Amino acid sequence: MSARPDDDGSWVGDRGGVERAAVRVESLTRRFGPLEAVSDVSFSVATGELFGLVGPDGAGKTTLLRMLAGVLRPTSGDAWLEGTSVVQDPERVKHDIAYMAQRFGLYEDLTVRENLDFYASLYGVSGRDRDRRIERLHVFSGLGPFEARLAGALSGGMKQKLALSCCLVHRPRILLLDEPTFGVDPISRRDLWLILHEMVNEGVTIVVSTAYMDEAERFDRVALLTAGRILALAEPEALRKAFPGPVRVLTTSSPRRARDLLRRTPGVQSATLFGDAIHVVEDGSQGGGPLTAALEDVGIEVRENREQEPSLEDVFIALVEGDERGPAESAA
Repeated sequence: MSARPDDDGSWVGDRGGVERAAVRVESLTRRFGPLEAVSDVSFSVATGELFGLVGPDGAGKTTLLRMLAGVLRPTSGDAWLEGTSVVQDPERVKHDIAYMAQRFGLYEDLTVRENLDFYASLYGVSGRDRDRRIERLHVFSGLGPFEARLAGALSGGMKQKLALSCCLVHRPRILLLDEPTFGVDPISRRDLWLILHEMVNEGVTIVVSTAYMDEAERFDRVALLTAGRILALAEPEALRKAFPGPVRVLTTSSPRRARDLLRRTPGVQSATLFGDAIHVVEDGSQGGGPLTAALEDVGIEVRENREQEPSLEDVFIALVEGDERGPAESAA
């Protein structure tokens, strides 16, 4: 069962029971001239939930987060963060949240500590409370030994950890992060996720956007977006279980030509390149023999033919292709 907003603003979801929603979104839409960047989006996020907005560039993730943060006014619809409307009181919304944009405003000519002190001052955090919070953030981020280093001299991953620390210095109840791991090395990505999971364990509600499908596995629930719309919303495992059977993986001597031929082969729902491999979704399991025969009949060597469980990327591509075909064609 995917989660949905109730009439009273509660959240009913896979984890059972009813909880008050930290974030409630109803029919949120944003247009830029003729372009509809976000189209009639609705969902809710429970307190202490790690929620993912997952989709490619142009899916509407940044626009959606900017509306939730109260920095971009919706064309229609509304959202409530800790009960405050982003339409009626966008300034009040900012008291309970921290929003980390893709280009967070670090001051590169200030040191790590000076950046933290500056943001603490903005939020009215001072004295011993400030020192305790910054010390705690250093434990999470590992930035303690670099307090005196200029922010501009930090690596990309360390800059992201400093930006996240600046967002957390006032202990927000809701954290909105726009692709925080974009362009970050694998070790720093892991460290950032460890910090986020620690925050969730302490009861912070986190909404994260990402274009990395492998990161979708880390969320309690994910909303898969394309062209400003939600294609599916559920726990990652539930999305995979809803997939119609395993994926057949083929590697061949001519990947693109093989993909194009397989797309025209009866019984094949989709054929997509993943690097040099082709992921094929069939109407029914045929054991792979007919696909190998179809390719070898035209001189394409099949080097590997195996089944594997679908990834979330397989799920997303299948949903997008089904959406593009439309209900009638998908059911045919």
